[in-house]
Amino acid sequence: MLTISQLATYAGVTVRAVRHYHKIALLPEPARDRSGYRSYDSAAVVRLIRIRTLTDAGVPLARVQKLLDAAPQEFEDGVHDIDKELRAEIRRLEASRRRLARLAAGEQLALPQSVIDYLDRLRRHGVSERYLEMERDAWIMIAAQVPDLIDTVIAAKHEQLEDPDAQKLYSLVSEAVDNQGDEALLVEIADILERLYIRAAEAGQLGDEPFDDQLVKLLDAVMLESAPEAARLLAIMEKRGWKGWTRIEQVPPPGQRQFGSRTAPAG
Repeated sequence: MLTISQLATYAGVTVRAVRHYHKIALLPEPARDRSGYRSYDSAAVVRLIRIRTLTDAGVPLARVQKLLDAAPQEFEDGVHDIDKELRAEIRRLEASRRRLARLAAGEQLALPQSVIDYLDRLRRHGVSERYLEMERDAWIMIAAQVPDLIDTVIAAKHEQLEDPDAQKLYSLVSEAVDNQGDEALLVEIADILERLYIRAAEAGQLGDEPFDDQLVKLLDAVMLESAPEAARLLAIMEKRGWKGWTRIEQVPPPGQRQFGSRTAPAG
């Protein structure tokens, strides 16, 4: 006959665990000797080892009792059910890890998945993290102000990104953010912007910008405060007859056709 300490040692558990198993009726209380101490037999050792084996395998204590007393087929079915639940939990934890990784990058805290996917697409195009930070801050405000429109706006951005000029634009704007003071680079960006604005105007796509005046000012401020070179680019564009960053307005010299306004394809 064994004491509780000896039982715990044979089974590879702690005395505290043995007492807990007694408390939840997982391990039957044994008879006590004349001194009032618990006295265990070999059957208790075997049962406790089985309990430890099941719990080490990840079986919840609430399920251990049923498995211990199950017939072979019932035991097999029970193990398969637990395995299925564990695999589902693993998928949930992996998804949580992915979300945490995004939070560490500062994105998913206040952004819907559609915006995160768009930012990831920009990364794949080689856009720098510094520029993405500015984009992210702008999208946080957009998502907060017009949450019902965000997916529609993002869909339009994806469509714009199919244009080789738009892809080149993002690459150059990203480069300009990382290399301030490159005037030739700003002129190249202005050339692409002008082509995009003119094509959009000729396609009748102007006037579809969904933001109110206050949000437009906030979005413009994000870019101007984060990228000093943006002010220089705006000055170049205004000389060419285009004004604004988020909401583009045409201000042509007399005699030239005025197309209207639209949201900038980048920024």
